[in-house]
Amino acid sequence: MNPFQKPQETDLKKKLTPEQYKVTQQCGTEPPFRNAYWDNKKPGIYVDIVSGEPLFSSLDKFDSGSGWPSFTRPIEGSDVVEKKDLTHGMVRTEVRSKVGDSHLGHVFDDGPGPTGQRFCINSASLRFVQVERMAEEGFGAYLGPFVKAGLIPVATAATAGGKAAAGSRETAILAGGCFWGMEEILRKIPGVLQTTVGYTGGSLPNPTYKQVCTGQTGHAEAIELVFDPNRISYEKLVGVFFRMHDPTTLNQQHNDRGTQYRSAIFYLDDQQREIAEAVKAKVDKSGRWKRPIVTEITPASTFFAAEGYHQDYLVKNPGGYNCHLLLPE
Repeated sequence: MNPFQKPQETDLKKKLTPEQYKVTQQCGTEPPFRNAYWDNKKPGIYVDIVSGEPLFSSLDKFDSGSGWPSFTRPIEGSDVVEKKDLTHGMVRTEVRSKVGDSHLGHVFDDGPGPTGQRFCINSASLRFVQVERMAEEGFGAYLGPFVKAGLIPVATAATAGGKAAAGSRETAILAGGCFWGMEEILRKIPGVLQTTVGYTGGSLPNPTYKQVCTGQTGHAEAIELVFDPNRISYEKLVGVFFRMHDPTTLNQQHNDRGTQYRSAIFYLDDQQREIAEAVKAKVDKSGRWKRPIVTEITPASTFFAAEGYHQDYLVKNPGGYNCHLLLPE
């Protein structure tokens, strides 16, 4: 392959969006929570938007609550450059790509294990390559960790010129009171790929929040989860569900009252129904809750996504109303 040569400024301005140019070439910063990858949970790698060099892996990505993509370390084999940054009246460590010399973001020493670092990166500096396209786009050498994580089969990764199959994806729909607090807990669970808050179980098509709040539509505030069953099972998710709300109160969670706050599991097939019933019976028998569990287990109906301002509400509004707490196992 020919070595990368950085395009001239005029060509870069044609190739990049104004925001991408400002971030990568002028050390700009995009707004938190309003960027492409801050909440991306799909498996794959992130490459430099300018040079295409691999930078970070989804396997090292975590939810820092900052509103920007955060990683514990660069992808193995990459060589990002760290520079002292004295702008804005503080001392920080800037992170740049080695080949493209793009400004990526900053690294801080307040991250989780094992590195204790938080690479806070602008989405505008990155392009995401989903795992099923990595081999096709020439990144087959980086598939090993995804095989080890159970996200793709060994045989697929060994076929250097073919497409890599993505991990399995399944859906679950759960209701247990105000969907803000439920989503805040569920979205952080390893293996949960996507969360959407919305309304289901009622008769009115395309209900609004105001209509659901009347308690007259029959809908419950619910969460639609997309998860990877290779990383977390449906049984495990249902177990978490019974630990994050009170399943013994009919049509009530703490101060929230009405049928829209009922406890319910909306199953998508007979296997989910059987698992949900078994977990409910196990929890009921365990004595964790002093009263009988009243959670409904009912066939899933149309799920209507809630208005945009409800999605990831507690991420956008830290300290907002929340009546959910995840109890220990």
